[in-house]
This record gives sequence, C-alpha cells and structure tokens, in this order.
Amino acid sequence: MKPVNCGRRCTVMSIVLAAASGALFGAGLLISGMTQPAKVVGFLDVTRSWDPSLAFVIGGAIAVYAVLSRLAKRRSDPWLDVKFHLPTRNDIDVSLIVGSALFGIGWGLGGLCPGPGLVAAASGSIPALAFVGSMIVGMLVQHRTARAR
Repeated sequence: MKPVNCGRRCTVMSIVLAAASGALFGAGLLISGMTQPAKVVGFLDVTRSWDPSLAFVIGGAIAVYAVLSRLAKRRSDPWLDVKFHLPTRNDIDVSLIVGSALFGIGWGLGGLCPGPGLVAAASGSIPALAFVGSMIVGMLVQHRTARAR
C-alpha cells in the first residue's frame, strides 16, 4: 500500500496514533510496576531478595517486538509516512559504550529509566521529577558536546 499525500489528515492520524501508543505504553509501565524504583532495584539487585517479575515484562516486550518488527519489515513502506526511519549504524564506538554505562548506572541508582521516569513524574513524585530534570540536563549536555565535535 503506497502512502498517499493526505496532508493534514495523515498528520492528525499520526498524532492520534502516537498519543494512543504512548498511553498504552504508559499504562503498561504502571501496571507492570516499572514506575516504582524499589521494584526495579529489586530486579537489578540479584544478591539480595531478587524480584524476577520484571523479567517477564521484558520478555513480553521482546516477544511483541519480535513479531511486529518482522511484520513491519515485510511492508514496502509505512502507513503514515513516505519511508521507514530505521537506524543505519551498527558499529560500537566509545560514545555508545559510555552512554550505555551511564544509562545503566542511572537506572541502577535511580530505579528509573526515561519512559517510566516520565510516567512517574506525571504523578508529581518529587524523586521522579528530580530524575526527569536530571535526564533533561544530561540530554542537553550530550547535545552540546556532540555538536561541538
């Protein structure tokens, strides 16, 4: 199915679908407990009373992604855009390693990652708001240093 130049209708539909996807994702994060830092830390700390329940959440997400990504790859083009926007790089460089390490350290220390952090911040939780504020500062620092290179 070729995308049609549908202008405003496709833009509105894209926004509606993005909002519905975000709401579904947020609801899944709430239901799974991923917005509760103590639950995440309990999953990450395998030396004490390990809580494996988030492994099922992660496994479910991987299963859904595996099926839907294969279906999407069979399409010649997306429904609401002119082309797919997929990553083109597959190399491992210092920036990727440092960024991954910082992400893991932050996840382990704070018990939140960006998606659950945003959902938790919407509840007005002070620690979640501090996490999101710190995340925004980190994003700005990364953006400026990347532009400087």
